[in-house]
Amino acid sequence: MQASDFDYHLPQALIAQHPPENRSGGRLLCLGDGPGNDIGKGGGRFEHLKIADFPSQLREGDLLVMNDTRVYPARLIGKKATGGKVELLVENILDARTALCLCKASKTPKEGAELQFQDGGTAVVTGRDHDLFRIEFDLGVPLLEYLQQFGSLPLPPYIERQANREDLDRYQTVFANHTGAVAAPTAGLHFDEELLAQCSAMGVEQAFVTLHVGAGTFQPVRSDDLDSHVMHAEWLNVSDSVCHKIQQIKQHGGRVIAIGTTVVRALETAAASGVLNAYDGDTRLFLKPGDRFNVVDGLLTNFHLPRSTLLMLVCAFGGTQRLLDAYHSAVEHEYRFFSYGDAMLIWPESS
Repeated sequence: MQASDFDYHLPQALIAQHPPENRSGGRLLCLGDGPGNDIGKGGGRFEHLKIADFPSQLREGDLLVMNDTRVYPARLIGKKATGGKVELLVENILDARTALCLCKASKTPKEGAELQFQDGGTAVVTGRDHDLFRIEFDLGVPLLEYLQQFGSLPLPPYIERQANREDLDRYQTVFANHTGAVAAPTAGLHFDEELLAQCSAMGVEQAFVTLHVGAGTFQPVRSDDLDSHVMHAEWLNVSDSVCHKIQQIKQHGGRVIAIGTTVVRALETAAASGVLNAYDGDTRLFLKPGDRFNVVDGLLTNFHLPRSTLLMLVCAFGGTQRLLDAYHSAVEHEYRFFSYGDAMLIWPESS
């Protein structure tokens, strides 16, 4: 398959620029083999629901697995020694003074270039790692502490406005715990405490993994040859206790439902050998049609960018034609797309 096979037409007006009034106030397109009110060319059935209906799609003994990463204010504005503006997105904090960053400037800074920031902070570009710049900071305090004071929230590039106070709350899940992401695990944004409590009251269990989402999640696949695409790295942790809980759930006939593609990548990385084991480290897992899923039985996810690795992942999980049909239906019914948009619940074709 080629990257062009995962393209679709999306009117600009359907890209959500603000979150819904309530976290659980969005719409839910359910893709399964049961009765539905739309049938695609590939035979998939689509049912148009609301996020509030999500618990009705679950069974006692199911397990929701969520990503508890926390977004930090990773965007930092400074200037070069020449006075030109530079904008950094601190992608990966390596230690208290060093980070890998995306850099936006009128002229790309070279190795050895000096940068200046608020409150007398300085930095030096010490090298490159593909698209990322290795930068050593001298800020007087640890880098993360400095970002908490002077950094800003890095909204996705398709949200065409600056972050505001509302985003500080709404671009963070209610279960965010471990700081390290520059983008939110957006399927989790639909959950408020009440929705989580409804699921728990039904006997649906919860577990958490951590995957620190990077800016690479927004990048389209530029080459039409999927085999030549180099996947961005993201750090994740799947604990022994989560692995044990998943094994217990499956032994008792329950289903493992990933809340977002980041959870899929985390669990399937940990089960790449065919057996689920604890995992702590980076992943470059690129799931595309034809790949096998060893852990995940259902997936709640937002709608993804054309030609993106995340769209390829959901097509791998739910079937390419079924998913593209569902996307066309979502466009026709004017669903809201991307980070602050609506969601899709995907069951495999055999479910």
